[in-house]
Amino acid sequence: MLKIIKPGIESMVEDWPGRLGYLSKGMAASGAMDNVSLQFANLLVGNPVGEAGLEIAGGYFEAEFMEGTVISLCGTDMKPAVNGNPIPMWESVLVKKGDVLSLGVFGEFGFRSYLAVAGGIDVPPYLGSKSTCIFGSYGGFEGRKLAAGDVLKFGKPAKSLDALAGRKLKKGVRPEFARTWELRAIPGPNTCPDYVTKEGMDYLYDKEHKIQHTSNRSAYRIEPVPEYFFARADGGVGGSHPSNIVDHGYAIRGTMNVCGNTPILLIADEPTLGGYINVLHVINADLWKIGQGTPSRDKFKFVYCTREQAIDERKKQRALFTEDNVTK
Repeated sequence: MLKIIKPGIESMVEDWPGRLGYLSKGMAASGAMDNVSLQFANLLVGNPVGEAGLEIAGGYFEAEFMEGTVISLCGTDMKPAVNGNPIPMWESVLVKKGDVLSLGVFGEFGFRSYLAVAGGIDVPPYLGSKSTCIFGSYGGFEGRKLAAGDVLKFGKPAKSLDALAGRKLKKGVRPEFARTWELRAIPGPNTCPDYVTKEGMDYLYDKEHKIQHTSNRSAYRIEPVPEYFFARADGGVGGSHPSNIVDHGYAIRGTMNVCGNTPILLIADEPTLGGYINVLHVINADLWKIGQGTPSRDKFKFVYCTREQAIDERKKQRALFTEDNVTK
């Protein structure tokens, strides 16, 4: 078990791929913002890679282990320590009963860290997932982010703790972090020439876009688009602004929605229906980069991608999460 002493800025239980199949009911998939770090963290402690762990955004987290286990931390380097002694990132570490884990603030690169424990986090699945949707107050630990005094239970480890401790990723497997994140993206469905000008799409793909401070698990916002972005004077029957459209279902995680003049990447706890155009879609293999983008500091650079390339990159990424990429 793990007792939360300081939950930090925002910490919650998340798994991967989240709660699928309920968009038509108005329920977002949720799940880890950086699924790559979560899956590697689980791999290192012997869990199924989609198992639930703790997503720690921003930092300032502290918790006490009420039983011995093996843990791993992947994602941004928050300078983790056990009982004040530094422990490595991207490696499984043995902890004992009474040990206290503490994390500082997010590192030079990235914004979220993922804590995996051998056996996973034991919370009841809700509609097939342990992920927390904080905007709907369901899933995870009591449908909310963690608070001081919360106690989380663990599942049963797949192997002995000694066998799981000291595992590392092989050289070249660990993902590369950045301050300007390249996001491969497919245009559409509401794009050039009917909704957006060619010059408007060029603006999205050619420019680096700073992440706005008004970003969260539902949406990541970038700077407003110029007036020449839109191909229409208004939204017609959809509304007075050219970003308006008759209500339709939004696509899954990674869709860029344009609300007024503000482009918004819809992500984990996204809305599932609305009346604004959707101009491009970040491919599944690059979703993790959105979750590591630091608001008010980092930038996004969109790179044109085809559907065929997106499928190929997703297959390549899935092939990373195997025991072949772990050493001890």
